[in-house]
Amino acid sequence: MSAAASDQTGRIARSAGAVGIAVFCSRILGLIREQVLANLFGAGTAMDAFVVAFRIPNLLRDLFAEGALSAAFVTVFTDYDERWGRARTWRLANVVLAVLTLLVGAIALVGIFASDKLVRLMAPDFALVPGKTGLTVIMTQIMFPFLPMISLAAVVMGILNAKGKFFVPAMASTFFNLGSIVSGVALAMILPRYGVPAIIGMAVGTLLGGGLQLAVQTPLLFRVGYRFQWVIDWRDEGLRRILRLMTPAIIGLSATQINVFINTFFASSCAEGSVAWLNYAFRLLQFPIGVFGVAISIAAMPVVSRYASQQDHEGLKQAFTSSLVMTLLITIPASVGLAVLAEPIIALIFQHGRFSAADTGQTAAALCFYAIGLFAYSGVKVVVPVFYALNDTRYPVIGSFLAVGANFLLIILTLSTLQHRAIALATSFSMILNFVFLSSVLYRKVQGYPLKYVGWCLVKVCLASAIMGLSIHWANAFLQPLAGAGLVGRLFALLCIITFGLVVYGFLLRFSKIPEFQELIKLLQGLGGQRATRP
Repeated sequence: MSAAASDQTGRIARSAGAVGIAVFCSRILGLIREQVLANLFGAGTAMDAFVVAFRIPNLLRDLFAEGALSAAFVTVFTDYDERWGRARTWRLANVVLAVLTLLVGAIALVGIFASDKLVRLMAPDFALVPGKTGLTVIMTQIMFPFLPMISLAAVVMGILNAKGKFFVPAMASTFFNLGSIVSGVALAMILPRYGVPAIIGMAVGTLLGGGLQLAVQTPLLFRVGYRFQWVIDWRDEGLRRILRLMTPAIIGLSATQINVFINTFFASSCAEGSVAWLNYAFRLLQFPIGVFGVAISIAAMPVVSRYASQQDHEGLKQAFTSSLVMTLLITIPASVGLAVLAEPIIALIFQHGRFSAADTGQTAAALCFYAIGLFAYSGVKVVVPVFYALNDTRYPVIGSFLAVGANFLLIILTLSTLQHRAIALATSFSMILNFVFLSSVLYRKVQGYPLKYVGWCLVKVCLASAIMGLSIHWANAFLQPLAGAGLVGRLFALLCIITFGLVVYGFLLRFSKIPEFQELIKLLQGLGGQRATRP
């Protein structure tokens, strides 16, 4: 690897490290939020209703905020920043923020009035349980204004990322979780005194958390030079470029949301609690996706966009390859660890209050199947921005619809046998198909990237992960008596097992000569050194 490529790998690793630390904090609080929900509401009617109610505006958030809009905006904003100067760049930001406020605000308003129909469409079997549909509708209406708040927060995050600011935007979701936990729990304790279901408090808390996620980024936004002006210009060329990029991307992401709709539809027809089991399992899967996959994607996106803007395809390929290898280095062992330790992890985090041992078993079964596709989830987040940077969103659209077809077919074939586990398995399989398709198309589109190098790295990582998996399986069996010694015993045993697994994996890859692994080690050593030198 050349000196320039090594420096680029290090830069992406450092940026990803900053994002990863921030996202780690957010995911920890996210898990605490799920713990609170599990403890207060278990996996029954109230929790099923909350999951579906939150999922409806969340589907649109993925379309208009953290998915299509975010990637398209960063691509165009970075290009403006490189080529057109400060005034035009900030004007573009104001145009996008103003137009987004109007459009997404109108969508949220329509969604509030159409909540009843949306809930009955997404979860028709909820009507079989008295009051379940009505409860879901009320919470959907409460949480719909979350959509414009989080959409504006995504644009602000894109501006800050393009300006090289990663930590604060990534920390913003930490404040969402913190705000939703504190306000949600407080309201959940107060509202039942007035005859209002406690779960409604968590819905209101979610809305307040979304507002906090936007508010916490605004001071830094002004420090990087932004000044708000209400500018609506539908003819603005930058806005039109973003919309052109977004349109096929929205079609592609709509396929992903169709998958979510299909999964929710089938899950609502399974045993009571299936929606909640799948939700808890997927929340755990989102921890490594967010900390590693999203962090690397966010760090690499401005780099890839600048190379594309400069027509430097060699630099673009190097940035993509480094990002992909870093993703594989982290997510493959993480998927093995989640599969092997699914039950003890879920028991430690969720098995309290109204969340039973039976709930732990069902959630762990779903997590094992979700873990199969972890590397693909994160890999897609790295691959798709490259297509955006190259102004080609056709193939992500095609890949998304291939994933929909595969997901639907596999659920139909396995639902009667596997029940809710079929949904997790189908989700993983469809994401792997999407990742393989996009990686293959990109290889042809950029006239090849170092596939042999990626392949050898993959072999080394898989071998090390398999040995690590066997090691932690043995360690889990050995420390099983500690797991029965209460919460402290379970926590101590799990920490020992995870530490042992990391040591085994790190030792096996120490002599692998994978530059990205060396950069990750340097990053960890640098973080440790910074802590050591602090007064």
